[in-house]
Amino acid sequence: MLDADFFRRWMTATAASVAREAGHLTDLDSPIGDADHGANLQRGFTAVAATLEKEAPDTPGAVLTLTGRQLISTVGGASGPLYGTLLRRTGKALGDAAEVSEEEFAAALRTGVDAVMTLGGAAPGDKTMIDALVPAVDALPGGFAAARAAAEEGAVATTPLQAHKGRASYLGERSIGHQDPGATSSALLIAALQEAAEATGE
Repeated sequence: MLDADFFRRWMTATAASVAREAGHLTDLDSPIGDADHGANLQRGFTAVAATLEKEAPDTPGAVLTLTGRQLISTVGGASGPLYGTLLRRTGKALGDAAEVSEEEFAAALRTGVDAVMTLGGAAPGDKTMIDALVPAVDALPGGFAAARAAAEEGAVATTPLQAHKGRASYLGERSIGHQDPGATSSALLIAALQEAAEATGE
């Protein structure tokens, strides 16, 4: 079972990973975006880590709902609403339970991913964060390591695609040959799940 501590560890691990990879995310964003993806996400998840340390919500749903709200209020560009929606809707789907099963979490995360697709109008193959998140959710019943591998594979697979949504879509064919920064940061989020699980022996 996964408790609030697990979800706090997930967000803390994500914040550390985003801080470590912020430069790389911005490098990916430079040719096809506004060159601010890494800095924006780092600012948001740094604020999340500080808020969770201060407020310490006591249910999984509350951790993710608070995280989502924090990201929406601190991350610029499209990333804030998209990541905020992902985590807030996942948190709301988890409800008020003190602990949730991995199956319940997988179902809730799918609800969050569906909400992101509705908000952004993106589908798999559009060269967005969805290309990492959908494979991850599909693989999650097989465990966190399987979800991580699927997300990382999905992110790399955006490289030959032409963008159909977001800032990169304005470039048309010139977006081909660049790995999508949103898919890459989404893979970091999913990888942090495995890190959080390993820290607790899940």
